[in-house]
Amino acid sequence: MKTTVSKWKRAAKSRVRNIAEFGGIRRKPLNQYQDAVRRLYDGPQGAVLHLSSFFSLHEPLMGQLFKSRRFDASRFDRILDVGSGAGQIIRHLLETARPDAEIVGFDLSYEMLKRARERLNSNRPAFVAADMLEMPFRDNTFDCITCGYVLEHIPDPFPGLSEFARVLKPGGTALLLVTENSLSGLVTSHTWKCRTFSRRELREACQNVGLSWHRELWFTRFHEMLKLGGILVEVVKEG
Repeated sequence: MKTTVSKWKRAAKSRVRNIAEFGGIRRKPLNQYQDAVRRLYDGPQGAVLHLSSFFSLHEPLMGQLFKSRRFDASRFDRILDVGSGAGQIIRHLLETARPDAEIVGFDLSYEMLKRARERLNSNRPAFVAADMLEMPFRDNTFDCITCGYVLEHIPDPFPGLSEFARVLKPGGTALLLVTENSLSGLVTSHTWKCRTFSRRELREACQNVGLSWHRELWFTRFHEMLKLGGILVEVVKEG
């Protein structure tokens, strides 16, 4: 009986999400949707992304996650930041990763990477503009991937997560931040033209590509108590 009720609740929640969240990502062919996303981030909205991240507290809270070593970037030799945007995560990697660690910023939008380089004012990160579904890196290249609010921009997470698993070394770690199918997540989906995820479907997608769900993280205890801030999870490539 409990299983039946649980399935009914999940189905009802899925129907509500399909009605309430931004639907363009599912209606358009992938190449057309990606072009639209690139234009969005190349344009005025992308130009103020760092301000949006600051005032929403995502960037400062992310900084605390790294500085407190709840996610310890000093463990890694080669770090790939997927969907670098305005450099919100790379900024914290520069402060907390080892000085000899290689840091690569990756984004679909060349304009966003240009803004990130200017904003960070550092020659240390390398920047690569390309499609996350076909990343120009060899297998088993990185021992860490960070990815903040990017998987929402592909209708099916499987191809993107498969690429993560491909370029990660066995035993490598990925830190994923993903928009959740909550009320605030549905608002985000319309602002940034993306989809949302439930924890269950993201966990299953990770497991299907060999990324084990290691531990869930929260920005603060307040976020954990009220289930805010989206999904933050550390996953590990099975060795």
